[in-house]
Amino acid sequence: MSKVDRRILKTQEALKKAVIELMSEKNFDDITIQDLSDRANVSRGTIYLHYMDKFDLLDKLIEEHIDELRKLCESACQLDFIEATLIFCEYFESHYSFFSLMLASKGAPYFRNRFLDFLIEEFRKEVDINGGKNEGLNEELIVRFVASAYVGVVEWWFMNDKPFPHDVLARQLGALLERNV
Repeated sequence: MSKVDRRILKTQEALKKAVIELMSEKNFDDITIQDLSDRANVSRGTIYLHYMDKFDLLDKLIEEHIDELRKLCESACQLDFIEATLIFCEYFESHYSFFSLMLASKGAPYFRNRFLDFLIEEFRKEVDINGGKNEGLNEELIVRFVASAYVGVVEWWFMNDKPFPHDVLARQLGALLERNV
């Protein structure tokens, strides 16, 4: 794998930070390339060297976080739901500005759908309908129920400015997953 020039990484990070900051101030549709250019302190041409447009920038930022969550799932696959959820909640906490913007505002409904799709994909690997509490239930229904509940709880947590610490969220959400999956 070739090494990426640090200047490129620095520029991309500045643009990602700029789009999040601007989205906290105004609607994504109202953000211009010039706004991004000014906030990130780069030329408009530099933005187009890295991204097709502001939608491509946002999409790549979203995919970056989904990919990180996927890696966390892979590393937590042998853990119980409480321990695995703690890892996720720590990630949510450390990327608070991104997740709160994406889930607690009208910032990017696309993210919520991507997050839900990701969770459906991951919970599908966990659900067992051949025995125990889920025997005889429809797998698709269980997976969608659990994934939707997970997104809804995390969304609620951000919308209410983290009413309790992330470790409390993780323990309780993990316990609910243990009961239902």
